[in-house]
Parts: sequence; structure tokens; C-alpha cells
Amino acid sequence: MILKAVAQPPKIFWAPVLPALLSAGIQTPVMFMAVGMADINPLLFVISIVCLHLVFIGWGVKEPHLSTMIQAFGQTFKATQNLYPEGGSKFEP
Repeated sequence: MILKAVAQPPKIFWAPVLPALLSAGIQTPVMFMAVGMADINPLLFVISIVCLHLVFIGWGVKEPHLSTMIQAFGQTFKATQNLYPEGGSKFEP
């Protein structure tokens, strides 16, 4: 089970899961708001969603573990408190 997750990271239509879901989760509501408020043709948004998904596919081919890297960055990019009074943030035991 673990080896399968490492060797074959999850994908949605050949793109890494996290960037594809974030893109769809942001662009879809914006599309509905633009169509409802400004009467913009939704085909423009559909084309942009497809183009961005193709970019994610290419990015995922280059780096298959992109979703895992984004999650790891989010967990490690936290401000730390220094144990000793020095300038800057440092990881210390």
C-alpha cells in the first residue's frame, strides 16, 4: 500500500491532485460569479480551466510528487520560536 502511494501518486485526469483541485475550486466559483454578475461567456473560463490543467499535466510529468511537495512545504513553512535569543528563525532541539 505504501509503495503504491510512493510509486504512483494520485492524479485527476493525469494531473497532480492538489493543484488540479485548487485550480478547479477557485476557477469554478469565479466563473459562476462572472457569468451571473457580468454576463461573461463561460466558454472563456472553460478554455482557461483546460489550458491550466494541461500546464499541470506537464508539470506533473516533470515532477510526479508535486502534491506531496506542496503539502510538505505547507507543514514546514511555519514560524519557529528560538530557544536562544538570536536573530532569525532557527530549528533547534
